[in-house]
Amino acid sequence: MLAPMLNDFQPLTVHRDGVALHTRAGGGGPPLLLLHGHPQSMAMWHRVAPELARHFTVVLMDLRGYGDSARPASDAAHAAYSKREMALDALAVMAAYGFSRFDVLAHDRGARVAHRLAMDHAAAVRRLMLLDIAPTLAMYAHTGEAFARAYWHWFFLIQPPPLPEVLIESDPARYVRSVMGSRHAGLDAFDAAALAEYARCAAIPGTAASICEDYRASASIDLDHDRADVAAGRVLAQPLRVLWGEHGTVARCFDVLALWRERASQVSGQSLPCGHYIAEESPRHLLQEALSFLSTFQESP
Repeated sequence: MLAPMLNDFQPLTVHRDGVALHTRAGGGGPPLLLLHGHPQSMAMWHRVAPELARHFTVVLMDLRGYGDSARPASDAAHAAYSKREMALDALAVMAAYGFSRFDVLAHDRGARVAHRLAMDHAAAVRRLMLLDIAPTLAMYAHTGEAFARAYWHWFFLIQPPPLPEVLIESDPARYVRSVMGSRHAGLDAFDAAALAEYARCAAIPGTAASICEDYRASASIDLDHDRADVAAGRVLAQPLRVLWGEHGTVARCFDVLALWRERASQVSGQSLPCGHYIAEESPRHLLQEALSFLSTFQESP
């Protein structure tokens, strides 16, 4: 299903520590890494990646556990799906394409990976644009009833195995449609081929276990890493642009800019007229923001 949507982006499988990572790349110019969210794959960028490729060398990757990337086994500490480990995947992917320094545009779960990537490997990330998230630690610390009701999957997926895995595996397509269809725009905002792609990938054996481990890591080992940053006074040094959907849960429940200003030194941002799935609901606005931000800051000599 994916090839007709991103047929100008050539596939490449990158291997890191035994984990096969599915990637595609196209375009020309400065390198730009795109990281997707849950429960999606690189297909979520199909409405913006072709235009971005007119200005950048665009690299898309499926996060481990998602899309056509591998689904490695985890352990009791959930370390295999920590954002620190997933950030190393992203670093390896960009190295495979010959890039040691690059920009990042990331949504949802991918934005949490991007946050850790920029913290742990500051020299590699030049500029950072994050879509519809507040910092993970802050979101858990400030969880209230409205957030818990809207983001029910955060608390469902972290339950001990095998209950969430078994329930997802009973009907993976229904799980995808339930999570995505419950947001502001419903399912009408999505291309039918993209929805079919998300459903296909959700049905790949091991997906349910992997996505649960992704969320279990965010509620445990990732919080430990974030707390260590806070305790040490470490903040993001790169120019950071945050965008959020004005009709989304993140906007309703959190002061996005204020929370990111606690974790980064150069922050700007605003809401866009959409819900959570910015790249698919409001691609024109996202392109305007991305092209403006990513062209504003030039590499130092």
